[in-house]
Amino acid sequence: MKTINREIVSAIIISKDGKIFQGMKDPNGGGVYLDCWHIPGGGVDEGETNEQALVREIKEETGIDITPYKIELVDDLGGGEHETFWKPLQEVVLCKMKFYVYKVEITDKLSSEIEVSLDDDLVIHDWTSIEDLKNKKLTPPSVKLFQRLGYIS
Repeated sequence: MKTINREIVSAIIISKDGKIFQGMKDPNGGGVYLDCWHIPGGGVDEGETNEQALVREIKEETGIDITPYKIELVDDLGGGEHETFWKPLQEVVLCKMKFYVYKVEITDKLSSEIEVSLDDDLVIHDWTSIEDLKNKKLTPPSVKLFQRLGYIS
């Protein structure tokens, strides 16, 4: 089995009322952690910077334009690997991922005022307070991330 290395960018999007955007993937769409809440993001394409990929992925997955807001790298310690069907090679590969997580604070809108359009692989979304993260079924990488950031214990 071939191994590919991928850089993955994602965002902790925080609304003016302190809630974090999370989405759940389509259980029929493939991928990993289909029954868990995710922060939005995806892979960096060839020729893109991490920030360009982040802006593109967030727009594709959520419909939210994050370009007017400060984009701050908050964690680059995460990673993971999984087997996946890689379309460019038309075969199953072992995908080794390095995660770059950014924080984007939408300082001018409450969560209820932010227009969301789920057009990519997320099918439902929620805005969760930091206090309620512990009550959600999060992806294992998100649990580790939120623990490192002090959001959950």
